[in-house]
Amino acid sequence: MNPRTCVVAAVVATWAVVLSGGTAGAASRDRTTDDLSTPANVNVSQLAGNQSEEAVAVNPTNPDNIVIVTNVQRPTEALFEGVSFDGGATWTKSLIGDGDNLGIACCDPTLSFDEHGNLFLSYLYRNIFDVVPVALSIDGGLTFSPIANIAKPASSTATTNGHRGLFRFVDQPTIVAGEGEAWVIFNAGGPMVATGAPVTGLGEVGAFFPVEVIHGTNNCTYGDVAIGPAGQIMNVCTLTESGQGGGKLRVSVDPDGLGPAGFGKTTTVVDTHVGGFDFIAPQPDRSVDAEPGLAWDRTGGAQLGRVYLVYTLEHPNESDNTDIQVRFSDDEGTTWSQPVRVNDDATVNSQFLPKISLDPTTGHLAVMWYDARNDLGAGGSGDTDGLPNDDAQVWGAFSTDGTAFTPNLRISAGTSNSHDSGNGIDFGDYSGLSFLGGVAHPAWSDNSNSTGDNPDGNLHQLDIYTAAVHEPAG
Repeated sequence: MNPRTCVVAAVVATWAVVLSGGTAGAASRDRTTDDLSTPANVNVSQLAGNQSEEAVAVNPTNPDNIVIVTNVQRPTEALFEGVSFDGGATWTKSLIGDGDNLGIACCDPTLSFDEHGNLFLSYLYRNIFDVVPVALSIDGGLTFSPIANIAKPASSTATTNGHRGLFRFVDQPTIVAGEGEAWVIFNAGGPMVATGAPVTGLGEVGAFFPVEVIHGTNNCTYGDVAIGPAGQIMNVCTLTESGQGGGKLRVSVDPDGLGPAGFGKTTTVVDTHVGGFDFIAPQPDRSVDAEPGLAWDRTGGAQLGRVYLVYTLEHPNESDNTDIQVRFSDDEGTTWSQPVRVNDDATVNSQFLPKISLDPTTGHLAVMWYDARNDLGAGGSGDTDGLPNDDAQVWGAFSTDGTAFTPNLRISAGTSNSHDSGNGIDFGDYSGLSFLGGVAHPAWSDNSNSTGDNPDGNLHQLDIYTAAVHEPAG
């Protein structure tokens, strides 16, 4: 299996616990961590061992319904799930994929609610390397039923829609739903592949068609997928999947979604200088990739049809000076705007593993990321060990149209050190974010024990944290 495939961890089965939510105050440029107002943090998992790689989704038919699914650390074969129906005040917690009807799960969870309230879940099986499972919940995440096992092409080399690729395994699926469609993309150990299914109502999901190889994506991975206002589909991936250099972002579009056209020519947007395994000080064991993400405006507002791309840029190459950037396209990816730097710090420290989400009620954007800006190695609340740029916090920003972002908001109350967790994959390959009704719900890995309820204590194993981050007025 691809070496970026994750590890998973021991947990106990089901709890319900009362936790507090909160709102975010505004931050101004160049203020220190001690000056910033942060939202109330919630430790959702509160489990021994490491939890990492978070997927979070908010139900558009009931914004108080929030679902988080993450990896847990071996030897347990399962995923952790937290479900809230009161906006994050209380959580029902369980293991899923522990030999139940979802099989035995490995890792890489991905979630998406659609406009009907269907919740789609995809992940990887343990020790099954040729299919990606898809499950469906129609009760807000309380229960899931398997609906598909999506197979990579059967032969080691195959051609679909005239595009040929080498297929070795399945890795890092992404699922997205909306506009009467549900789509899954994943790395097939060479090219990216995609498949979609029609959705007509709550619990009414058709069959996924056989996977399509996305043209021009050999050796391209760590991608994302978005659905446009007319049902178009865009894929982004990172070339190459190995090494510390490279990192070209390539996009391709299927102009008619579930129709017969298929994905067209893949084009390069930017060279990020972030390879598939780019080692930076705050992720010394796992490394990072550019972690590109897409958000397509389907709201009917002023930016209808605008698609946004977030990614990590390293400049200069191999400097660990990584920044979060956003571009947008108003012509379905044919041309892209100049980049906007989202993080507003004045340091050369690392920002990494960004996530982007678009509020379907306003068309506004939220972006969050891990950030080492406050770790100058000089002590203080941003530094745990006297070494510069190896500790991280979680920060975020908002935008109405992608042309400018708000002053950055510090989201995590504490400061974490991924190497101290012994997780092997540090904070993981990605984090989670869902933005609805003016409130962003990030999910991240945290070993600061800022809430005082991590059973492993301070700066040991990682728990999963979240917060309710309100978009600043105006």
